[in-house]
Amino acid sequence: MTRHDVDLLVLGGGPVGLYAAYCAGFRGMSAVLLDSLPRLGGQIAAMYPEKPIFDIAGFPSVKGKDLVDRLTEQALRFPIETVLGERAQTIEVDETARRRFTVVTSAGTTIACAAIVITGGIGHFTPRPLAGSADFMGNGVEHFVTDPDAYRGRRVAVVGGGDSAVDWSLLLEPIAESVLLVHRRAAFTAHPYSVEMLGRSRVDVVAPAQVTALGGQGRLDWVEVTRADAAPERRAIDSVVAALGFTANLGPLLEWGMDIEARRYITVDSTMRSSIDGVYAAGDIVGYPGKVRLISVGFGEAATAVNNALHAMHPEQDLFPGHSTDRMPTLAAAGAID
Repeated sequence: MTRHDVDLLVLGGGPVGLYAAYCAGFRGMSAVLLDSLPRLGGQIAAMYPEKPIFDIAGFPSVKGKDLVDRLTEQALRFPIETVLGERAQTIEVDETARRRFTVVTSAGTTIACAAIVITGGIGHFTPRPLAGSADFMGNGVEHFVTDPDAYRGRRVAVVGGGDSAVDWSLLLEPIAESVLLVHRRAAFTAHPYSVEMLGRSRVDVVAPAQVTALGGQGRLDWVEVTRADAAPERRAIDSVVAALGFTANLGPLLEWGMDIEARRYITVDSTMRSSIDGVYAAGDIVGYPGKVRLISVGFGEAATAVNNALHAMHPEQDLFPGHSTDRMPTLAAAGAID
């Protein structure tokens, strides 16, 4: 079985994890970046590669895939090891060892490390199914829009009322023949600005209503939409995007012994340290009073976690890493921090 021996394990390969890996490399730490998905980028790469993101400082709008590409380029300028398609399973703690944590993955890979930063987002996620859609999954029904061009000229129905449903409706509106958005409530939970844009678009919004049936000969070609107190109406549709959210589970992390609120959020202090000394967390997976769940906030938490982890391992090391602009010539010349 493969074994890695490093200073830091970053658990989660999404945007916050990639930035944590960069921070580790910038401070001269050896690191492994572990993610259960087969490629870097986390949920954004898997679910929202074409979705515009508006809360990244300095970018009025950036596509998910472009953000992941830039973060990957930034992180992997350092010799960061990546372990993909494997899930962290067990942890052993030996306070007497130089690498006091030993994490074993679902594939049997062993990672010995001095500290851990968990950036696992919402953990393992499973899309919520659309009733009656099982026979058409992958054949007219999808949960995510990974390639907008596949919907060009098609009649599309999006089901849901959150950010994903509204954002995908707006994304597909210019290229699809038509977009029908069905939501079971009158009010949407998406960001108010997106809902305002929806009202100015040509998307056909039907709410409150539900998709009560789907049909077709071999492939989806119609949906039945039922409004409250109205007879069902059949609509000709080529594609359905079921954006009904997902269920999340932290899985084996729940057994690691950390304080976890509502089986969902890892409790951390101002250094981003969990209740286990040496284990830190950042991003959507953490909880504390006043927490704001934005990617931009997660970047700051990742930097805080990594620099505090290094300082805890080596108290002689300054907590403040210095400014990257002061050190880039060294990075460019040597490929690492002197």
